[in-house]
Amino acid sequence: MGKRRRVDERRRATGPAVVGGVIALAVAGAGFGVYALTDGGAAADDRASAAAGHKAVKTGPLSAAEVHTAAARFLTAWQQGRLTEAAAATDDTSAAAKLLTGYGKDARLKDVTLTPGTPTGAKVPFSVKATVSYQNLSKPLAYASSLTVVRRASDGKPLVDWHASIVHPDLKDGDTLVTGESGTPPIKALDRHGGELTAAKYPSLGPVLDGLREKYGKTAGGKAGVELRVVRGEASQKAQLSDKTLVELSKGTPGTVKTTLSPSFQAAAEQQVGKHAQASVVVVRPSTGEILAVANSGHGFNVGFQGSLAPGSTMKIVTSTMLFEKKLITPDASHPCPKTYKLAGWTFHNDDNSEIKKGSFKQSFGASCNNAFIDFAPKLSDSDLTKEAQQVYGLGLGNWAIGVPSFDGAVPVQSGAQMGASLIGQGGVRMNPLNMASVSATVESGVFRQPYLVSPDVDHRTLAKAARTMSAQTQSQVKDVMRFTADYGTAAKAMAGLGGDHGAKTGSAEVDGQKKPNGWFTAYRGDLAAAGVVQAGGHGGDTAGPIVAALLRMGG
Repeated sequence: MGKRRRVDERRRATGPAVVGGVIALAVAGAGFGVYALTDGGAAADDRASAAAGHKAVKTGPLSAAEVHTAAARFLTAWQQGRLTEAAAATDDTSAAAKLLTGYGKDARLKDVTLTPGTPTGAKVPFSVKATVSYQNLSKPLAYASSLTVVRRASDGKPLVDWHASIVHPDLKDGDTLVTGESGTPPIKALDRHGGELTAAKYPSLGPVLDGLREKYGKTAGGKAGVELRVVRGEASQKAQLSDKTLVELSKGTPGTVKTTLSPSFQAAAEQQVGKHAQASVVVVRPSTGEILAVANSGHGFNVGFQGSLAPGSTMKIVTSTMLFEKKLITPDASHPCPKTYKLAGWTFHNDDNSEIKKGSFKQSFGASCNNAFIDFAPKLSDSDLTKEAQQVYGLGLGNWAIGVPSFDGAVPVQSGAQMGASLIGQGGVRMNPLNMASVSATVESGVFRQPYLVSPDVDHRTLAKAARTMSAQTQSQVKDVMRFTADYGTAAKAMAGLGGDHGAKTGSAEVDGQKKPNGWFTAYRGDLAAAGVVQAGGHGGDTAGPIVAALLRMGG
C-alpha cells in the first residue's frame, strides 16, 4: 500500500477545543433539538435513578426518546468540538476519540454542519457539510451518513454503536481520513485502444482505477496533488481495499497506464450487470489471458476480481477434468445419478430431488446432477481436487499478478463429506467470476494463461503458471461435456443460437441465511471466455447465463 504523507498541525491553545473552526448545530425538527439541548428525556431519568440509589439495569427495546437523546448527545458534542464527550457517547470510546480527533487534525475539515434526519427505529441518518482546507486551498465536502443507537448490556445506557463509517460512509473500521499531498500521483487509465477509462463512464471501474493508481502511480510518470483521501488500515489492506480519493484540492499530473480492457465489452458488461441488484461478470481472451471487461452492479467492492464465493456446479468442470485424467469415467460411459447419496454421515441430494436412473456421465454433467460426481469420492484422495485445481487450472496458489488486487481462488484439502461437497463447488471451495472465466478459458485453449489487466511488459512482473497442461484427449472430453451442456443441458436456453466452438456450465450455490442460491454461469465461444454470478438470484442458467451469453455473442 502506498503511504500517504501526513502533515502535522500544532494544537492552538485558544480556549475550548473545536473541530477546525466555527461550528453551528443544524437541527431537523424541534424534537431532536429538545433532547440535545435540555436536561429532559432519558438523561434526567438516569440522574434521578442514580440519586435514588437504584442499580437496576434497563433492558428491552430502545424508546424513541432514548434514541433521540443518545444520537443528539453524540452529534452535538462532535459539532461543538467536545470530542472526549462525543467519544464517551459511543460504545468504543478509544476508537471514536482517535477518528474524531483526526477529522479535524489530519483530514483538515472545518466549518462542519451536521443535520439529523428522521430516525428509523434505532437508526438515525444525518447529513454532513464541511470545508476541506489545506494551506491556501479549500473545497466543500458534503455527504450523508447514519448512526445506530444500542443499549449497553452492563448498565442499559443508550450509546452510539461505534463504527468508522459514521464519520464517513467510505471508511471501514481502522481506516483514517488524511488531507495533504497524496504521496501517490494520479493515473490516467487507458483502454486497449488508447481511450480514457473513468468511473463516470464505467462505474464498475472505481475500485479498479484505485488499484491501478496504488500499484502504478509512483512509476507511471505523474506528479502528486493535494487531496482528502481514505487511507486504509490493516484490516482493509488485508481485504485488498485500495486508498480512495474523496476531494481533490489541487490536481496532480497523472501518469498513464494502459490496460487490456475493451471499451465495447466493458460498456456491454456494465449494461448487463445493471439488470440485477448484485451481479458480476468478467470476460477474458483464452489465447492471451487478457481481461476484456469486469463489471459489478454493486460498485463499492469488486466481486468480479476479489469475491470469495462458493462457485457451485461450475466447479464440476475442474472435477470432471480430474475424473477424465484418472480414467475413472468417460463422457459417454453409463453412469446413473441417484436421488440421494450418503457420504461420511451426510446425505446429499440433487436439485429438486431429481435423478438419472439410466444415462451417461455427459447427461449428468449437462443436467448438473450432483450425486453423479459425489459418488466418486470413495475413489479419490482428499488432495486430488486441490492438486487438479492448482496444477492444471492455476487456482488457489495465491500468486496471480493481474495488475490490481485479486483473489485467485481457494480449493483447500478436505476430507469426508466436505471433500464430497467440494466436488460440486461447495464445502470450502471459493471462487469469483475472474477465476471461473479463467477455468473456461483454460478448457478452450488447453493451457492455463493467467488473466491480466496490465501487460507484464509494463513492470516486468512474473505471471503465474500451472505445473502442467491437460492432455489433448482430456481437453476434448471436457469440451464434449461442456458443449453438450450448452446445446442440450441447463445452459441451452442462454446459449441458444451461438455457433462455433463453444461450451458452458451452470451452477447454483446455496448460502446460509439466503432464500435463493447464488446463480453462476461460465462459458467460452471461440477466443472469448466469460463467467458471471448473480447473488441470491437463483439458477445460474436463468440469471447469470443471459449476462455471459450476451457478451459471448459480441464475438471478438
